[in-house]
Amino acid sequence: METDKNGKSLIPNGILVIVGGHENKGEEPEKKVQEAHRSREILAAFVQLTGKKEPVIEVVTSGSSEGAESFKDYEKAFAALGVKQIGHIHHDKRADALGSALNGRIMKADAVYFSGGDQLKLTSVYGGTELLLKLKERYINDKLVLGGTSAGAMAFSTPMIYAGNQDVQQLAGEVRVTTGLEFLKDVCIDTHFVDRGRFVRMAQVIASNPTCVGIGIEEDTAIIVRKGRDAEVTGSGVIIIIEGFNITDSNILNFGSGESIQIKNLNVSLLAKGSKYQIPLHNPPHI
Repeated sequence: METDKNGKSLIPNGILVIVGGHENKGEEPEKKVQEAHRSREILAAFVQLTGKKEPVIEVVTSGSSEGAESFKDYEKAFAALGVKQIGHIHHDKRADALGSALNGRIMKADAVYFSGGDQLKLTSVYGGTELLLKLKERYINDKLVLGGTSAGAMAFSTPMIYAGNQDVQQLAGEVRVTTGLEFLKDVCIDTHFVDRGRFVRMAQVIASNPTCVGIGIEEDTAIIVRKGRDAEVTGSGVIIIIEGFNITDSNILNFGSGESIQIKNLNVSLLAKGSKYQIPLHNPPHI
């Protein structure tokens, strides 16, 4: 077992459920073609992974500008899955997230779920806070289940994309990244990946960070990550893995030139429900 210099395990005991957005919460599917495929499968798996008959779940909606409305949707969805103890955490300002007021709730939670919205808001509000530290400690040491969807999922990774839409993603250097909440390191998560055509922007991130792995997740699809590395796909769609370990050439350094991005020798895999993937470790643990 890998341990740090103090003998503590470097392998997380917790589980990540990383969702590509628009996970079915029991609503009517928008299109009939989806009806046969969409279910509450992802949220049901999230609840079941706690291993508790009566789990305590906290829903964090701080990334959303409509936190109360977002929470109502999840409260209804989790209640329909038999969950009786559902808490709501929402902060619009970093000052309100400082301190230890929520430590007791974080320690009692069996699972914490981050809704969508703005991933940069999540990192700017929670980065370096005691709340985030407690979540990380419990993720490492306990069997805490952490879920995130859309922006909430993107914030789990480092590097984290925060800008670079379809209008500019093909231009070298026009995708913006920062440090995420770091539940996964050397992994970049992007969501709504197929629906919003985000392959090129992920490829740019990997060209500028070839040690990293890009994981693009389709809507109503998720990866479940155990032990910090062992991933399995669930849900109705696909995930796309982009690896840049063998990149031989790119023009990523020509940022600001207006050139279209060029990258040679990316490795791409498409995975669907039941597929497994082990996240590579190309950096030694920082001890």
